[in-house]
Amino acid sequence: MKISGFTFCRDAVRFDYPVEESIRSLLPLVDEYVVAVGKCDDGTLELVRSIGDPKLKIVESVWDESLRKDGLVYAQQTNLALSQCHGDWAFYLQADEVVHEDDLARVRATLERYHDDPRVLALMCRYLHFRGDYWSTDPWMYRKEVRVIRHNGRVRSQGDATGFASDATAFSRNIRSEPSSWVWSGARIFHYGYVKHPRTLMAKIVQQAKVYDPEVAVGFRKLRHRFDPAVSEYPLDERYGILKEYRGSHPAVMRNRIASFQRLAPRRNRWLNPRFYREVFQHGFKG
Repeated sequence: MKISGFTFCRDAVRFDYPVEESIRSLLPLVDEYVVAVGKCDDGTLELVRSIGDPKLKIVESVWDESLRKDGLVYAQQTNLALSQCHGDWAFYLQADEVVHEDDLARVRATLERYHDDPRVLALMCRYLHFRGDYWSTDPWMYRKEVRVIRHNGRVRSQGDATGFASDATAFSRNIRSEPSSWVWSGARIFHYGYVKHPRTLMAKIVQQAKVYDPEVAVGFRKLRHRFDPAVSEYPLDERYGILKEYRGSHPAVMRNRIASFQRLAPRRNRWLNPRFYREVFQHGFKG
């Protein structure tokens, strides 16, 4: 049984993505790791090359800026990397996602268990979404997603690369909506997309708008103008007070980043915060 890892990235240095940590977290599990690196001038390609692991296979690409409908360029780049994989299974991590080393053995055991069961097309992962700093998680974001797929040529990334679909499922629907097609992986995905300086986060969000519909981009521009144009910082403090405290361990590869990062702000018990109850009333208690 051979396992591939794959991802895509562009402007990872400019927008402070933990892409190096993401790749390193998965290298012990996989036999190869394919990285599609989009053309950019911030040193992302050099950063990926500096990892220097023989398992790495770098594919240089140029993003098709016309694929703006629903962020389709993300899926296109994901599928580009997937097309260069040779494993029986393929583990996908986005550039701001990291897997914990304690979970790798469970993933391998699950893959071995279902390797000869063609009904299982994918493995589902649990998510921890960090917001603002490394001690705060947002339980109202999505809690699971497919990140490991059977590499049979029939499973492809779709939409804006948040999920996968297969022609083996009904009407090529997202595998996530077909419970008979997936099993739990035993892995947690640590999502750090909202842990960066508020100015960098705002710049990333504005840049992301460019790969969606023009209407969406206009909405992001309007959002940005709500704040001081001289600062243009994302207002993380609007939700910070109701986030869930995280006291568990992070992946070991994140140790240096966490050591150099300060907690965003003191936070009182969220159970004493009236906004927490408004959120629960509107969206339910998620943990």
